[in-house]
Amino acid sequence: MNNKQLLCSIALLATISSCTMQNPLLSESPLPYGAPQFDKIKTEHYLPAFKQGIKEGKAEIDAIVNNPQEPDFKNTIEALAFSGATLDKVGNIFYNLLEADSNPDMEALAEEISPMMTEYSMYVSLNQELFQRVKAVYDKRDELGLEKDQYKLLEDTYKGFARNGANLSDEDKATFSKLNEELSLANLKFGKNVLAATNAFSMNVTDESDLAGLPDFVIASAAELAKERGEEGWTFNLQAPSYSPFLKYSSRRDLREKMYMAYNTRAVGGENDNTQVVRQIVDLRLRIANILGYATYADYALEERMIKKSADVDAFLNTLMTPSLPAAKKEIEEIYNYACANGFDDTAIRSWDFSYWSEKYKQEKYTLSDSELKPYFQLDKCIDAVMGLATKLYGITFEERPDIPGYHKDVKVFDVKDENGEHLALFYADFFPRESKRGGAWMTEFRGQSIRDGVEQRPFISIVTNFTKPTADDPSLLTHDELVTFQHEFGHALHGMLAKGRYPGQTGTSVARDFVELPSQIMENWAYEPEYLAGFATNYKTGEVIPTELIDKVVAAKNYLSAYLQVRQLHFGILDMNWHESAALPQQGTLEFEKSVLAPYMVFPEVEGTSISTSITHLFNGGYAAGYYSYKWAEVLEADAFNLFKEKGIFNKEVASSFRKNILEKGSSEDEAVLYRNFRGHDPEPEALLKKLGIN
Repeated sequence: MNNKQLLCSIALLATISSCTMQNPLLSESPLPYGAPQFDKIKTEHYLPAFKQGIKEGKAEIDAIVNNPQEPDFKNTIEALAFSGATLDKVGNIFYNLLEADSNPDMEALAEEISPMMTEYSMYVSLNQELFQRVKAVYDKRDELGLEKDQYKLLEDTYKGFARNGANLSDEDKATFSKLNEELSLANLKFGKNVLAATNAFSMNVTDESDLAGLPDFVIASAAELAKERGEEGWTFNLQAPSYSPFLKYSSRRDLREKMYMAYNTRAVGGENDNTQVVRQIVDLRLRIANILGYATYADYALEERMIKKSADVDAFLNTLMTPSLPAAKKEIEEIYNYACANGFDDTAIRSWDFSYWSEKYKQEKYTLSDSELKPYFQLDKCIDAVMGLATKLYGITFEERPDIPGYHKDVKVFDVKDENGEHLALFYADFFPRESKRGGAWMTEFRGQSIRDGVEQRPFISIVTNFTKPTADDPSLLTHDELVTFQHEFGHALHGMLAKGRYPGQTGTSVARDFVELPSQIMENWAYEPEYLAGFATNYKTGEVIPTELIDKVVAAKNYLSAYLQVRQLHFGILDMNWHESAALPQQGTLEFEKSVLAPYMVFPEVEGTSISTSITHLFNGGYAAGYYSYKWAEVLEADAFNLFKEKGIFNKEVASSFRKNILEKGSSEDEAVLYRNFRGHDPEPEALLKKLGIN
């Protein structure tokens, strides 16, 4: 190399180094614990960061492949487990913000990045030389004296390659890669269409008579939304804090129907149509499964679950549906009779009527309403209570850190410490709806937990919800259902925060899909425990502790419409399995297929043109394909598991310690069925859930 070439090389390296230093996604964060520099990250930083992450990831893969030493667990399996760290860091931030604080530029960028990520994934999963090294270690696995988590990592790594086409011919690998790229783009399109269709509708009213039946908190929120949008009067949209209360309280049946139809026809036709996208996704999944040697996509997906066969999933869903369907119809008949006795004049109760009349009946039967409960569930108090529950059970504490930036002004950041004062995690909480955020509630992570060469990396965990925002006059007040949602997502967060493993992909919520909801759903139980509620629920105006009789009503109403709600969840699970357990793409169109599948289980008159499939992101832009049943399976697990807390005491430290040690800390370092048995002492049974819900 001559002097000119050397100077050019030095200049190039300096340029690359300078770009890296200027990009907050690539430079080392000076913030406590290396927290993401959300206050410095801009949209233009993502693409170069992804490119750099991919470049580094490929170099790490090449280093494993070109290692002249004989393949062993450390230089192949462990090295692979820790590869791609920069790409993981960048991707975790980008894809989480794409859901929680997106914009058109990020959406466009996601489509540009998608094929890059698919190509990188294929570079790893279809790398024959890499697979041969993995296989060489796998073939002598019983001779290596591996520990449990190492043995499982080796098995999972080998299966991961096999399930991603490593055993395919070169021609099939090319096809497999193309199918995955198409699927990735189709998933993105589905989610983009749902978000756009949700945001496309709003209902602005200026006549006070259109507010009939709505409580003050709903009206105040609608006025606030109208003000934000520069509109007169009151505005309602399809976000949960607006849509759900409107259907529950509005006495204007015509407007309830209008809102219902807007919500349930999202992405059906028009510029955001998902009817063909659904079929495209199902077809691509089936073709991917077929090329890997599976008859159906469900066969492929269930291989990694607690329940391994689609027939067993169907049997499980049927075990719950058989007693639940007649019980649900009886509940609906009871509501219909009540409605008729109070002036309702129709041959049947319609889908847009049920929330309204069931809420009225609930108020009369239990004299209980959201309006009565909300003053006792101020969000700030609920935050203290939910975190305080974690302190009681597990000894961990939370300190708000305003010096650590969130990705949006509404995001709160907490430093989580163990009972000995040792740092455990950073916890990001994002509570309020906005147009840049998709609907619903979820937990995610910006960084997972792992240990490499004796150095532990503690996690950055986030929960995202869509609770009612504060108004000019009132703080954010939760419904009891929203408190339950908070507890649920916080349970997921605990799974991430308390992780205690070695290898990425084995810690926190990286577990079987039908196991992951256990830590979240068990947390919901405390929201119905008098001892817990009385400890924090005070009226935000008067300071009065929630009356015992009000708590008694909450507990008594716990199983109100439990059969109907169970049937609704089972609808999603049954529809999911029918989309994914067939060996051929259904001949019917999306709406027709859905109608034929759910017809035997319908409890309301059919509403033409509505669809679940076109907007259910869990199935078509999430990780629940052939896995939605896992919500019900996890309910069985938690019903059985919480019985132990009930037996020993809901704040029992011995039981909590066992749950932490055997479930929350373990991730997927062992088979999940074994982990559950280690905690509970026996396998779960569906009867535990039916008994809990009062369904015989």
